[in-house]
Amino acid sequence: MKTILRILTCLCLLAGPVAWGQSDSLRYVVRGTVYDALGGKPLAYVSVTLPGTNYATVSNQDGAFVIKSDLPPRFVSFSLMGYKAQTVPADRDQSMRVMMTRGEYTLDPARVVTGDPLTILREAIYKIQDNCPLEPELFDCFYRETAQKRQRFIYISEAVTKMYKTSFRTNFGRDRAAVVKSRLLTSPRKSDTLAVKVLGGPTQAVDLDIVKNRILILNEEDLENYRLEMLDPVMLDDRRQFVIALIPAATKDYALHNGTVYIDQETMAFTRIELSLDVSDPSKATYSMLVSKPMDIRFRPKEMSLLLNYKREEGKSRLSYVRTVFRFNCDARKRLFNTEFTAIAEMVVTNRLTGEDVVPIARQESFRSGDILADKTQAYYDPDFWKDYNIIEPTESLENAINRLKKE
Repeated sequence: MKTILRILTCLCLLAGPVAWGQSDSLRYVVRGTVYDALGGKPLAYVSVTLPGTNYATVSNQDGAFVIKSDLPPRFVSFSLMGYKAQTVPADRDQSMRVMMTRGEYTLDPARVVTGDPLTILREAIYKIQDNCPLEPELFDCFYRETAQKRQRFIYISEAVTKMYKTSFRTNFGRDRAAVVKSRLLTSPRKSDTLAVKVLGGPTQAVDLDIVKNRILILNEEDLENYRLEMLDPVMLDDRRQFVIALIPAATKDYALHNGTVYIDQETMAFTRIELSLDVSDPSKATYSMLVSKPMDIRFRPKEMSLLLNYKREEGKSRLSYVRTVFRFNCDARKRLFNTEFTAIAEMVVTNRLTGEDVVPIARQESFRSGDILADKTQAYYDPDFWKDYNIIEPTESLENAINRLKKE
């Protein structure tokens, strides 16, 4: 896989902090927390939707969610890999407490599942045009990017974005992302002058959509570098899923990935893709992860992972959530100890626009893959940041980090 998911480290202060404001104009809001019914633990990354609308979000790491609508929501739907999908009445008067139960996999005796993973994967690739939209689409999205030095946040950047996708029958060249609003908070400490910057930011939902952009891994040339293995099936939205592991089986001049691919057994649509860079060769992993750094900085890669979730709606499968994680150690050569840094970026599709609202994003308005959101936040800043959009609720730790950075 020729990766385009990369970071830039440099010795410089990020743009100065700006004021954080919030203004709600969508009249109807539903919030709550999702738990595992058996163990009682909060469930992260649960897909939350309002049936009959295109509004959506995901739960945060604490299981909390907030979703807004321009009409009174009657029901809220929840889905998560390995759990039974459920729809419950919406409660706008108090915080909802949603319990999800694990889905049990039962094999239909009339359906014999073959164990040839390559054949299954090729069939899913062949069926992409049947399973994915054939008309251009425009989406509202929410993007968040954070960087941590050890356990302490050193910057938080968020943006409301738009994403334009062309037909899956055409090349992805006109697929673009644009920033509508954004905000940034950074640490003013001199000791935090190591800036971790993620290239592309909001464009990751375009560049890393592996089902649309198949030059990344879902092609014969790249698949030859992997050994495929069938894993135990799982349930998603009460539908059985093939689960295929991708294991590096070739020596290349670039780092390969360990991966897991989930495919709907009935429709053969991709539902989830997980990739994790093989960091066993530090030099190859560094080349895949890092764009540039100062000469006196040592870089040690620890993790680079990618998660893609796809949601089926009205008979078509669409990208709904993207999450990337960079983890590495970095230090100046004169220092005795090194420091661990973590950069996490996530994007959720919060609304699918229809009809006359589906307008291509002009090239001059698009956010480029070589741009860095943290450097451009001021250009998109607006005090009414939250005004007409859904978001991912901040986790408790992120809320604390925001308050701490604001005080600093």
